[in-house]
Amino acid sequence: MLELPTLFVSHGAPTTALVDSPARRFLQGLSQAVPLPRAILVISAHWETEQPRLGAAEKPETIHDFYGFPAPLYQLRYPAPGAPALAAEIAALLTKAGFQAATDPAQGLDHGAWTPLLLGFPAADIPVLQLSVQPAKDPAHHYALGQALRPLRSQGVLILASGSLTHNLRELDFRGGQNAPLQPWAGAFADWVKAALEQRRDADMVAYRRLAPEAQRNHPTDEHFLPLFVALGAATPGVPAEALHRSMELGALSMDSYRFA
Repeated sequence: MLELPTLFVSHGAPTTALVDSPARRFLQGLSQAVPLPRAILVISAHWETEQPRLGAAEKPETIHDFYGFPAPLYQLRYPAPGAPALAAEIAALLTKAGFQAATDPAQGLDHGAWTPLLLGFPAADIPVLQLSVQPAKDPAHHYALGQALRPLRSQGVLILASGSLTHNLRELDFRGGQNAPLQPWAGAFADWVKAALEQRRDADMVAYRRLAPEAQRNHPTDEHFLPLFVALGAATPGVPAEALHRSMELGALSMDSYRFA
C-alpha cells in the first residue's frame, strides 16, 4: 500500500469553519494534498491527557468545546464513523514502544479535529479517531510518539496533526482582524520554523524553546505546538517538509500548514 504523508495544520479559531479566510480556503482543499486514506488519526491540541489516549468511539460525537461564539457554530456536526479496532491496534503499537497508552470509548471529536475535517473531508465517510497530547511532557516525547506511529503510514492511515504554528491569544489584534499588521516577533518565529522544517533540523525543532526567536512569546504554553512534533516524528527522516499554506491572522496567529513525506 502507498505510504501516506503526514500533515500539520493550524486550525485557528472555531469560526474558521464558517468565516472566509485564506486559511479556510486552503483547508477546503486539504483532501487534494494527500492520497485517499482508509482512516484518519487526528492529534488535536484540544485533547490533553497525562498519558497517550486513543478515541475509540464507534460514532464519535462532535464536541463544541468553546463558549460565546455565533449560534450557527453549535449546529455544525461531523458525523464520521469511528475506528475502535484501529484505536486498539494503535494503543498496542504505542505500548510496545514504551508508552502508557490506552483507549477511551467515550471520546468524541473536538474542534481541533472536526474543523479541518469538516472543511477538508466534508463527506465525513472516512473513519476518524483522535490521539491526545500530553502538555506536561516535552516536544521530544511527542516526536517519539510520532516515530512509533510511523508504520501506520504504510497501512493507509493519515496522521493529521492539528494545532497552531503560533498561539498567544493575549497578543492578537482582534480589532484589526484579517487586516491587522503583522507582528514582527510572530513572523520571525514562523520563518524560523519554516527554515528548520525545510532543512529537517529536527533536533533544533525539538529544542525550539531554546533556539527559536521569541519562542515564549509565540507559545506561552506548548499544547498547540505539540501536535507538530508528532507529525514530524512520523515523517521519513531527512526528507524536507513542504509548506502547503502560509498566512497570518489577527497580526500574530500563524495559520501555516505543512506536509511531511
